[in-house]
Amino acid sequence: MRYLSIFGELWVARHYFTATGQASSTPLDAALSLPATAYSDLLREWGAYGDTEQAYRENQTLLERLLGLTVSVQTLEDQMARSAVDVDAFYAQPVADLDPATEGTILVAQADGKGVPLIKAASDQPVRLGKGQKRGTKKEAIVTALYTVAPYVRTADEVADAILHAADPALVRPRPRPVGKEQHATLAGKATACADLAARAAQRDGAHIQHRVALTDGAEALQDQMQAQLPGYTLVLDIIHVNEYLWDAVNALLGETHVGRTAWIRPKLVQLLQGKTMDVITALETEAASPTATETQRKTLLRTSGYYRRNQPYMHYDDYLAQGWPIGTGVVEGACGHLVKDRMEKAGMRWTIAGAQAVLDLRAVRLNGDWDAYWVFHRQQQHQRLYASPPAALPEEQLFHQAA
Repeated sequence: MRYLSIFGELWVARHYFTATGQASSTPLDAALSLPATAYSDLLREWGAYGDTEQAYRENQTLLERLLGLTVSVQTLEDQMARSAVDVDAFYAQPVADLDPATEGTILVAQADGKGVPLIKAASDQPVRLGKGQKRGTKKEAIVTALYTVAPYVRTADEVADAILHAADPALVRPRPRPVGKEQHATLAGKATACADLAARAAQRDGAHIQHRVALTDGAEALQDQMQAQLPGYTLVLDIIHVNEYLWDAVNALLGETHVGRTAWIRPKLVQLLQGKTMDVITALETEAASPTATETQRKTLLRTSGYYRRNQPYMHYDDYLAQGWPIGTGVVEGACGHLVKDRMEKAGMRWTIAGAQAVLDLRAVRLNGDWDAYWVFHRQQQHQRLYASPPAALPEEQLFHQAA
C-alpha cells in the first residue's frame, strides 16, 4: 500500500490473510495503526493545523515548501473532514485539569451569531448577476463561549465612563480574567448550539460556582433558547447593544457630528446601569411624542424605547453590578471575530456547510488550547474504529521524535 508521511512516500508490503467465510486480516496494519487513507496521521495533523488558520491553497504551498510534498487542495479538504469527526465526542468528555481553587465563582455562558458565506447550488445561480446581486448566501453560525470569572464589583458611573471612554486608565482597577475559556461555533442552529453549551456548562458546574449568568444581545430567538437550555441562569442583555441604541436615538435627535451627543447619552446610560430602565423609556417616548419631532426621529426613538421595553427583564444592571457579574458579550463577540470571521470570510471564500463545520470545529479545538489532547483522542478513536482494539504506541510519532 502507498503511505505518505512527513518523510515522503513509502510503499508498505504486508501479508494479507483471508479464509472462506472469515473476515480478512492484515495484522501489520493494526500493529502500525495505519490510517484508512494513504496519508499518515501526523501529516494529516500538520495539514489540519495549517488549514485552521489559512486558505487551503496557501497551506498546500506551505506543505510543499517545508516538506517537499504535493498534496492537492481537494485532499486537504477531505482530510480536514476526516480529522474533525471526533470533535463532538472529545468535548462530550468530562472537563479535565480545572482546579476549583483557581476557577472563578461566576459561571458565564454567552452566545451570538455570525454569518458564514456559503456556496449556492449551481442551478440556483444566474449566468449573469443583476445589479446589486451577490454570488452565494450566508448561513448563521451560532458562536458560544463558556468560562468562569471572579466577581468584579463596579458602580454605574465607573461602567458609563468605561463605555464612553472617559475613564482615567490610571484609576481603573484590573479586571479579572476569564478562566478556562472555551468557544465553539456550529451551523446546526440555535437549539443545537445552546444544548451543547448547556451540556458543557453542566460539566463545569460545581460547589465552587456561586452565580450562573447567560449573556446575549437582543436577538429574541437566541434569548429563548438560552433560557430554555440554561434554566438556572440569569439572562443578561449585553450593555454594549443597549448603548448602541442610545447612540441611534441621539444621532437622530442631534445629528452624528453634534458635540452634545455624549452629554445627552451619559445620564441616560447611568440611569440604565442603575436599574432605572423605565425612566429612560418614559423619557424617550416623551421626546418621540413632541410636536417638533420629525418622523425619522420619532421612529428611531420608539425603536430604542421598544428595544428596552421588550428586554427590560434582562436589564437589572444595578443588581448585576453589585454582584460583580459581567454585563457585556465581549468574549463571544471576540470569538465571532477570531473563530469565525478571520478564517471563514477571507477574500472570495465560499463554503459548503460540511466543509465549513469541519474547519470551525478544528479551529475551535486549536483556539481552546486542546489541539494536542484532541489528536491523542482522535487517533485512539480512529484505531478503535478501524481495528476494534486499543492502539499501541504511535510508530510515526516515535520516529519523528527520534529523527528530531
